[in-house]
Amino acid sequence: MIDALTLPAPLPEAGLEIRRAHLADLEALIRLMSDDPISAARGDVSDPADEPLYRAALEAVVADPSNELVVAVDPDGVVVGTLQLTRIPGLARRGSTRLLVEAVRVASDRRSAGIGSALMRWVMEVVAPSTDAQIVQLTSDAKREAAHRFYERLGFDRSHLGFKYLV
Repeated sequence: MIDALTLPAPLPEAGLEIRRAHLADLEALIRLMSDDPISAARGDVSDPADEPLYRAALEAVVADPSNELVVAVDPDGVVVGTLQLTRIPGLARRGSTRLLVEAVRVASDRRSAGIGSALMRWVMEVVAPSTDAQIVQLTSDAKREAAHRFYERLGFDRSHLGFKYLV
């Protein structure tokens, strides 16, 4: 488990709380996935029949000590953002540990309000140092041009070309 998850975000949006996700957040997490057009095109459409799949996935992530799924919660208790973190020890770069950021989502009606920035700065400034990670890395769908500009504003470099093989 990543110990820094109990700490507040260094750049909170009006009292934004960042905490570990739990099963009670499942509906909100599904809503965030389906709220994103690219995710929806991949099948994240908030179909009630898919809830057991999402529940099993959330349980697996929560049970894995190398992974964390976090949510950003506004002062009204509404889940407005999420991301997944995976700590990856490695041999490359003289034994560097990487912190992989995946599935960053902010509710569409709350974008450009500082939530994504607060989440990512918290990862970069609080979580990465607390996990001895030397690299914070992520991939982003090639169609997400606004997201690419966002990550570049935060200091990320377009350094690699990613590949996926769907089984």
